[in-house]
Amino acid sequence: MASYLEITDDEKGHELSLFCVPKHYEEDLDRVIIPHGLIMDRTERLARDIMRDMGGHHIVALCVLKGGYKFFADLLDYIKLLNQNSDKSVPLTVDFIRLKSYSNDQSTNKVKVIGGDELSALTGKNVLIVEDIVETGRTMQTLLSLLTECNPKMVKVASLLVKRTPRSSGYKPDYIGFEVPDKFLVGYALDYNEYFRDLSHICVLSEQAKEKYKV
Repeated sequence: MASYLEITDDEKGHELSLFCVPKHYEEDLDRVIIPHGLIMDRTERLARDIMRDMGGHHIVALCVLKGGYKFFADLLDYIKLLNQNSDKSVPLTVDFIRLKSYSNDQSTNKVKVIGGDELSALTGKNVLIVEDIVETGRTMQTLLSLLTECNPKMVKVASLLVKRTPRSSGYKPDYIGFEVPDKFLVGYALDYNEYFRDLSHICVLSEQAKEKYKV
């Protein structure tokens, strides 16, 4: 069972005024729920766990775009440091895929995979899938079923966030940064209709912002 840092349902978070938040988002956020520094510390620990489990063979790190790009970049920076400062290191290559399953703030039942034709290159490889958030788990299960057809040597999934929700299929990634309440979260590349990716901290989106940025 993956270990993680739990953000409880009654977690009040932190006042926006205590952090550097872009001026154009101040009216759109309720509070900071995971500060950037805590994200970085947890990511460093995940990198160590991943190298412990997967560090015996060439790793292909597969980034799930767009929301996973920041976590992916920071996680790989920590893995690279471990590679450089260890007597035992492994080759690390990267690839990218995009999964589309959201309309506004709702996860849909349909999953659109962009870049799936390239998955055949993962045959016989150790694959690390890096995702920003797992909510129902169905999107990731769809990707894992596609990967299985390519016969990789090993597949592990790292997700920065896992949401506690009654809509969950029960799927849990191998590496989890934080388990979070069933609220809509933005920042650190998590978006709402492409907004808020440029926010360093993970914050709770206000109800009025959902209407303001709705498409």
